[in-house]
Amino acid sequence: MPQTSSSSPAPATATTQTAAVHSPADVPASAESPPQKGTAPAQTEDVLTAAQKAVRSKPARQTEEADRKSKKLKDVEISFPIIYGTISFWLGKKASEYNSHKWTVYVRSATNEDLSVIVKRVVFQLHPSFTNPTRVVEQPPFELSESGWGEFEIAITLYFHGDACEKRLDLFHQLKLYPEEDTGPQSTKKPVVVETYDEIVFPEPTEAFFQRVQNHPAATVPRLPPGIMLPPPGPMELVPHEKKRGDTKDHPLSQWFSNFSEADELLKLAAARQQVQAHIAKLRRQLSMMDGMPQQSKAVSVQGQQFGHG
Repeated sequence: MPQTSSSSPAPATATTQTAAVHSPADVPASAESPPQKGTAPAQTEDVLTAAQKAVRSKPARQTEEADRKSKKLKDVEISFPIIYGTISFWLGKKASEYNSHKWTVYVRSATNEDLSVIVKRVVFQLHPSFTNPTRVVEQPPFELSESGWGEFEIAITLYFHGDACEKRLDLFHQLKLYPEEDTGPQSTKKPVVVETYDEIVFPEPTEAFFQRVQNHPAATVPRLPPGIMLPPPGPMELVPHEKKRGDTKDHPLSQWFSNFSEADELLKLAAARQQVQAHIAKLRRQLSMMDGMPQQSKAVSVQGQQFGHG
């Protein structure tokens, strides 16, 4: 949960500092030093007043920040589309009985943006036969590479930053070294790619988390419900992901990444629709040809089909 204890000592500190400040009227006349210049007392009073105002306004700002970190936005969801999977290459002439493939397992943004805005670390659990099978990756890109000969299930655990979510997310992926279909001998240049699309959804985020990620390119952020107004994010909240390059747009394996965008899916649906329409047109032409055949020929054709001839 967001920590609010940091704002508790502030009132006591402010009270102490304020009590230590005395105006000239509070000091006994015998202890008061004569001003060296006629304007010195006014300058001193102005400085002390500014200091008092700064000290007194600090607890209010801390309280406001604590409320922003703990207050949740009802009926609001923020989602981050992700892809996790493996890419494996056959080693060719370098392959041996117990070391036939090199492979990489990873978690990436569906748009190849930096996921470290929400992900703190990723733990990959490999087969027990590997040395140190529990691998922890604490900075992007969240991936690891290995080599071996066998296929197995990899457990992938995502841990998030405290303002995003306190619970972890467990994913499971089956490592594939060989293509599903028999397409002849394996090639060292064409890998076996298996990826899964998913979305991480954060329901009822805090105001602070919403403001921190609302302009991040990896996030899908809805419009706020009517009646909810938030102040615009500051410069540090607007571009925290640009401090450190952690995207996978220029990844060495990016040419093999699958495209799960909506545009790509629409193109696939359009292509499938064209194939179905072409098949329907072909069937209609065949039916038209059968309708135009003489009755005797159609009877012979039907009889031949009944006996498995035609």
